[in-house]
Amino acid sequence: MSNVLRQAVELTYQAELDALKAEDHGHKPANWSLSPRAVVTYLMGGKTADGTDISAKYIGHRRLIETAVATLATDRALLLLGVPGTAKSWVSEHLAAAICGDSTRVIQCTAGTDENQIRYGWNYAQLLAHGPSREALVPTPLFRAMESGTLCRLEELTRMGSDVQDTLITVLSEKMLPIPELNDVVYAQRGFNIIATANNRDKGVNELSSALKRRFNVVVLPLPDDFNEEVEIIARRVAEMGSSLELPVPANARAEIEKVVTIFRELRGGETLDGKVALKAPTGNLSTAEAIAVMVGGLSQASWFGDGRFSASDISSNLIGAIVKDPVQDKAVLEEYLETVLKKRREFADYYQTLNDVL
Repeated sequence: MSNVLRQAVELTYQAELDALKAEDHGHKPANWSLSPRAVVTYLMGGKTADGTDISAKYIGHRRLIETAVATLATDRALLLLGVPGTAKSWVSEHLAAAICGDSTRVIQCTAGTDENQIRYGWNYAQLLAHGPSREALVPTPLFRAMESGTLCRLEELTRMGSDVQDTLITVLSEKMLPIPELNDVVYAQRGFNIIATANNRDKGVNELSSALKRRFNVVVLPLPDDFNEEVEIIARRVAEMGSSLELPVPANARAEIEKVVTIFRELRGGETLDGKVALKAPTGNLSTAEAIAVMVGGLSQASWFGDGRFSASDISSNLIGAIVKDPVQDKAVLEEYLETVLKKRREFADYYQTLNDVL
């Protein structure tokens, strides 16, 4: 097993990518490793002719992934939009891995991101010694993606300031990056494109300008509509994380995942699943990603401090950490939920007890 804590997905899933590539005879856009149909199969799962199982990286509407892949096959950039925890970054990473075999050309956008981190920077020792030159220029992931005709990922695009966002307009419309200090220009090679992710729920979000919005095709990734679909997503990711962390997944994992998903969906939706009891919603999103984190945290506790089986005590402290983001408002919401809903459910008796103990 590799000592790297988390490898790039193109390495983790190299066998699947190789199997798809070996039988992929479809037309490929310039510089693509796989045809669009094979990319969708890689994301959605399937089986190759030689019997290789292709695991599903995204569980949801196939049409969304087809639209995303079709967008990247044009000269239009892709914006994956959704609330936190809807697998935007996960999908972005796998799209880049399948299309160009490199998911590592990524820019993490923050409030402190400036133009130099988007366009290019300078080696100041070289700059002072020899003046502006190509040797003194430090290329960014975007710069390198343009030169090589590959994809660049921009994570949380709306985190950086609007003026910095707009530095992308020339790149997206003209497919070039001016370098005025050298009186030079970098032209994007065929195959270049951008995958950006964004959400509009968190604080500190900067709206995209209308000019920049027009240069993106937006694909909205929703939270799972179906209870069983959400359970399946969490079960798969917990199994993958358990394997990566060398923690055995208990036999009763699915039953406990179903209980956590029930709690999350009821608090998230503001009513019980049967629609009979209205509930107050907490301030957090209670996304699928947070449910995965709860179960992985519980898996670690069960493995190191328990008997190897999931119990409510293993999961409850992680549950409270996910639900109670505001120590006053969210605590009151959870206490009311415990008394009006969980207290009356025999199968949740252990959760009612342990959550009250931790609270």
